[in-house]
Amino acid sequence: MNIVNLNSNSAGSDSYRSFTAATKFNCSLESIQQIKQAFFVINKEGRVEVQSTTAVNGSVSETAIQGMLLPCPLESLGEESFCQDHGLDYAYVGGSMAKGISSVAMVKAFGRAGMLGFFGSAGLSLEQVEDAIDQLKADGDQFPFGVNLIHSPNEPELEKALIDLYIRKQVHLVEASAFMALSLPIVKYRTHGIHRDAAGQIVTPNKVIAKISREEVAARFMAPPTDKFLQQLVASGDLTAEQAELAKQIPMAQDITVEADSGGHTDNRPALSLFPTINAQKETCQQQYDYQQKLRVGLGGGIATPESAVAALSMGAAYLVTGTVNQACVESGTCDTVRQMLAETRQADITMAPSGDMFEMGVKVQVVKRGTMFSIRAGKLYELYRACDSVEDIPADERDKLEKTFFKAPLATIWEQTRSYFATRDPRQVEKAEADPKYKLALVFRWYLGQSPVWANQGDVSRKIDYQIWCGPAMGAFNEWVQGTCLDALPQRQVVAVAYNILFGAAVLMRANQIKQQGGIIDSPALVKPLEIEQIKELLS
Repeated sequence: MNIVNLNSNSAGSDSYRSFTAATKFNCSLESIQQIKQAFFVINKEGRVEVQSTTAVNGSVSETAIQGMLLPCPLESLGEESFCQDHGLDYAYVGGSMAKGISSVAMVKAFGRAGMLGFFGSAGLSLEQVEDAIDQLKADGDQFPFGVNLIHSPNEPELEKALIDLYIRKQVHLVEASAFMALSLPIVKYRTHGIHRDAAGQIVTPNKVIAKISREEVAARFMAPPTDKFLQQLVASGDLTAEQAELAKQIPMAQDITVEADSGGHTDNRPALSLFPTINAQKETCQQQYDYQQKLRVGLGGGIATPESAVAALSMGAAYLVTGTVNQACVESGTCDTVRQMLAETRQADITMAPSGDMFEMGVKVQVVKRGTMFSIRAGKLYELYRACDSVEDIPADERDKLEKTFFKAPLATIWEQTRSYFATRDPRQVEKAEADPKYKLALVFRWYLGQSPVWANQGDVSRKIDYQIWCGPAMGAFNEWVQGTCLDALPQRQVVAVAYNILFGAAVLMRANQIKQQGGIIDSPALVKPLEIEQIKELLS
């Protein structure tokens, strides 16, 4: 049996042949980490050795080449068309996190590194969102970015106002999240400015990446806009009849992000079963509609380590989406206390709790349970909402407890604050609440659910026990992966450093899998431990 130490620096090649079963070889971590280099294993009269592809060219017979370690540059991970269409170097996306947690600083960092970041506009005022867009567009250097649009069934006017803002500010990419059905504003955004170019190709200036976790929602985004919405837009003058006809030939979202077990809004779906289903659905829809703009499917929810990235890419993900791990990075729009809590989170330290934006519907979000009582208190509020028809119906002892511990103010005061807030944001909410005591109760309870992430982001020490921190089990996996490495300390957790390590680690693992499939042995116990970003860039040069 021949043992070969695979340490040669070699150039790339397209040829490939599996190792014979009788050939065994050792491969060092250093060799696998040279992800842009290819290695040939040559059998010369029974002696197996490694040669550069340059040296091999023309010097040995084809039958002497018994194996190859293929290059795996970071640019090759995911689908090239995704990068081309969005102006990226890498098929890597920092997904949006509400209340500005995916901040301007985070979006800029991703964009300048050739990746894509989405600003987390959900839960912010129009003025805050407009200011963030202005900051993103103010710099002289141009970089790709997008802004979130979260479905707001209780506040349809807000959703409409956000779309009008995005169109006015020429934001050409949104991440649509928490949608259960299409709305007129998202159709208006997608079809705005649609036209044919000089070559007759349909051009859609505005792009949508839809984040979904259900097949029926994916179907709506993979299909063209419905006639009902297109007719309404023609009637309102937002589309011409010709544009409406063009819109029937495009998908609502060319890119679909399969959202598995993520932080915040989630159905806790396992990626290994959900992604193949949606990917197969994509193929069916592509055949059905024969789109010029080919559908693509990416994966988010659980992407926090090289292993999870490899799993996603191996299933055919066109791009990767990260979220929870970015919240623990220095660029996120939260406080150091929350970052420290996230750094201490393990996979079992999360739970589900009622959602603030869809409270009455019983929708839940995934949050940190360790070090906070938010999930318990939010659950109690939902129980009381189900049992009571008005604020006055709350039993006296329960109301006293709420006022002293949950709200730290009389419920009448909370209602006045809520009333004042909606009087400016959406007066119809006040009208509805004053006519419907049950809805008024919901708005009062939603005050706590809405303030809890604000307290967390601002680092309000007096409210630490009430922090609502959106988080998935991926945070625990990430913390376990980086323990004792350069990404362990909070100041070193930067979104680009994390992204490079996930991508680079994934490329290394893919090369390691090539070695294993060909009978090779890898002599490193720390195959994909995080590296300093300078080390990675040196290996990539």
